[in-house]
Amino acid sequence: MNTISLGTSDLRVTPICLGTMTFGEQVDEPTSHAIMDRAIERGINFLDTAEMYPVPPSAPTCGATETFIGHWLKARPGMRQKIVLASKVAGPSRGMPWIREGQGMTAADIEASCNASLKRLQTDVIDLYQIHWPERHVPAFGSLYYDPAQEKSQTPIREQLEALAKLVQAGKVRHIGLSNETPYGVHEFVRLAEQHGLPRVATVQNPYCLISRVYDNGLDETCHRLNVGLLAYSPLGFGLLSGKYDATGIHSPEAPRGRMALYERMKSQRWGREASLAAARRYNQLARDHGLTPTQLALAFCYRSWRVASTIIGVTTLAQLDEDLDAWNVQLSDELLAACDAIRLEMRDPAN
Repeated sequence: MNTISLGTSDLRVTPICLGTMTFGEQVDEPTSHAIMDRAIERGINFLDTAEMYPVPPSAPTCGATETFIGHWLKARPGMRQKIVLASKVAGPSRGMPWIREGQGMTAADIEASCNASLKRLQTDVIDLYQIHWPERHVPAFGSLYYDPAQEKSQTPIREQLEALAKLVQAGKVRHIGLSNETPYGVHEFVRLAEQHGLPRVATVQNPYCLISRVYDNGLDETCHRLNVGLLAYSPLGFGLLSGKYDATGIHSPEAPRGRMALYERMKSQRWGREASLAAARRYNQLARDHGLTPTQLALAFCYRSWRVASTIIGVTTLAQLDEDLDAWNVQLSDELLAACDAIRLEMRDPAN
């Protein structure tokens, strides 16, 4: 698997990234270490985490994922130099006062969060430091519409960039990125960086999968023209696109033990919508009709897209990891891609 460049940065990463938000909740520490070891053995050099992980978030577990990664790195001398490590500073609280009590994300918040992440990760530098969600009010995490009346932004984008610039200058961060962003946000971060000589965002980490393709309607052009790489998260739609819930749904006692069946919080969000599962079932059957597993279709759709720089996979077992990595070899025909587009035209993007 060849490495690719992230945006205008000098970071070279594999086009598959190991996401870690299950570590500390669904995955215990020994298993998380085994998963990271296997990913490295199979050629992956890119790990993504966040200060608020694991998910579902809670006060007792907050930061556990970074702590697991820090222990893993400490026990493997030289490993830090072999990987590209990404983490994220959380945006405004969103009902998680254990991260921060204020409704904004100040320069002081950014610095404090970075320092805390460095300590948990037991490293001197984070290769890619991302804003997990905008300080501005934006439609994200299943919210469909921008509402100016909800705007409570306290920290201008330039001030955020200046805070991140200080971290870069101090050698604590190499490059910066965004997550759950809009076309306006990406444009503004790039414009202000170029105007004021501040760090330029290399990436945007947004949801991208067969049942959530809003990225394809505007943000794809923005990122292409500005050379900002997409890190596609939830390529399997929180497991809906693996096919495991096709027979039982997510509410049945017989449902497989995945996060959509285990956590009521997940069932009430975008991936838990009836329309999301209905659309997933259509894509999953399409895969089977073409001799593929649902997982192969969903991942190959991201792996082979010109829009995606690196696809973030999240797993709870070594078997899942191997299945996801093996899907790298799958090629999709023009006919199959057209069939995916036809389903999207009919069912749109229910998990946005």
